[in-house]
Amino acid sequence: MDILAKQEYIKVERIVNSLEQVDMEHKRCLSLYKDKVTSFHREFPIQEVLDMSYRQIGGEGAGLLYLHTTRGVYSYTVKTSPMHFIEYFKDHVKK
Repeated sequence: MDILAKQEYIKVERIVNSLEQVDMEHKRCLSLYKDKVTSFHREFPIQEVLDMSYRQIGGEGAGLLYLHTTRGVYSYTVKTSPMHFIEYFKDHVKK
């Protein structure tokens, strides 16, 4: 099945040892299909996705993308505005 839209997000892994604490950023991708939304670890059937929203934190489009589902709300940290991804979902998938 073809991907309709993609949105890059980051997952921060905190590594702590006896000398230091290091935060590693892992780049991952949300993918929007006609019948599902997928992340690195999860897959949401489109019937379970109720809405998407975005809250900007800081500048340059950085913030949180919220995926509202029947299983709860999942947040994804983004460095660029996900408005194109959200608008595509609302205009083409959830009509």
